[in-house]
Amino acid sequence: MAKRTKQHCGSEAGSALVELALMMPIMMFLLVAVLEFARVAYAAIEVSNAAKAAVQYGASSIGASADATGMLNAATSDAEDLQTTAAGGTSLISFPTAPVVTGICSDGSACTGTGNTCLNTDCSSSQIESILTVTTQATISSPFKLPGISSAYTLNGRAQQKVANQ
Repeated sequence: MAKRTKQHCGSEAGSALVELALMMPIMMFLLVAVLEFARVAYAAIEVSNAAKAAVQYGASSIGASADATGMLNAATSDAEDLQTTAAGGTSLISFPTAPVVTGICSDGSACTGTGNTCLNTDCSSSQIESILTVTTQATISSPFKLPGISSAYTLNGRAQQKVANQ
């Protein structure tokens, strides 16, 4: 009886090795997919934070809200980790649309000027407030070419802030 148990255990050890050999490619694929997902999630956070940095710079004063170059520089320096993957030293962070300044009345009433701007007559019982909106974008490429996983991702960030009246 003991002899039969030893033979049975030996065949199980061989089948475990075969199962491991069959599962290893699937496990490696899942590991690479998880790492890629984490890398893209980190880049998305960087792009979003770059939008916040740009809007903070632009909202510091009325003059800064018109300085698109300064806002782009603030966004680029905030997303330094993404810059290392850019070819030729160019920035991965860009503005897909120009930063937009819109107006609102501090009492919540609507502005009637073109392009969401306020006329001097719009806010008779309150003050005109300016809101800066910045949208950032970056496209990152995957170093892995795996089936079912995209090789490039376009990530967007958006931030809004009231402009200081200085």
